[in-house]
Amino acid sequence: MNTYVHPEMLVSTQWVFDHLGQPGLRLVEVDVDTQAYQAGHLPGAVGFNWQTQLQDQVTRDILPKPAFEKLMGSAGLTAQDKLVLYGDNNNWFAAYALWLFKIYGHQEVCLMDGGRIKWLKEEDRPMTTQVALAEPTTYVAQDPDLSLRARVGDVLKVLGGGAENLVDVRSPDEFTGRVVAPPGMTETAQRGGHIPGAKSVPWSSAVKEDGTFKPMDELRRIYFVDAGLQPSLPTIAYCRIGERSSHTWFVLTYLLGLEQVRNYDGSWTEYGSMVGLPIERGAGDRVQA
Repeated sequence: MNTYVHPEMLVSTQWVFDHLGQPGLRLVEVDVDTQAYQAGHLPGAVGFNWQTQLQDQVTRDILPKPAFEKLMGSAGLTAQDKLVLYGDNNNWFAAYALWLFKIYGHQEVCLMDGGRIKWLKEEDRPMTTQVALAEPTTYVAQDPDLSLRARVGDVLKVLGGGAENLVDVRSPDEFTGRVVAPPGMTETAQRGGHIPGAKSVPWSSAVKEDGTFKPMDELRRIYFVDAGLQPSLPTIAYCRIGERSSHTWFVLTYLLGLEQVRNYDGSWTEYGSMVGLPIERGAGDRVQA
């Protein structure tokens, strides 16, 4: 079985190329490298900065509903648009933005499979530096669906014996505690290691070299056979700041069809800095990328 459970949540680069400029279709770029959009982006795409625009700058939280509506409206988006999200690093922050759109109830939103790496490096398709200009709109969001999000209290319930999958999607070196954060990353924690009982399944296990997702049968083997996740159980995914775990949240929710998958966006920067919480170091249950 190689058909994803929700194939409508992905579109190919060819599909996007064929539909550029279609009314009601909007392209949205969100990158780890916040300068990438200015260097070149898909024609007509709007860009959001994950550091300064998609997070509350005071509370280190997701955008509250009024701020989310204001940002989307300023970009000329409406809740009725079909949104195609993409970005660098195999769609890390594009997946984070999709998670945020789903929290606020946007219906028609999906990822461009392969992101920037496939569009630009693999296929050398057209890019532009012209910033997309659009008339401001009134974007009306739904009340936040907090069932998509885990907080540290939810994680502690799992440690207390709750029957739930806990997935650490960081690199093996982060999982074992050899490093606290990847080189060059400023958001960090006080300790290295992982949450007790977590399974290590690096986010990169799910993608091929061209940035596209692996076939269904390979994903099922990686998560259910090699890692031993139980498909019938609720699942919490975490990383360092919540973007890589959004990527895995997308895989588990829309490609593999698991129910009750939550993204713990506080992730290791929160958990690894909290006083008195237990951690583990070493390999434990680890699946190589």
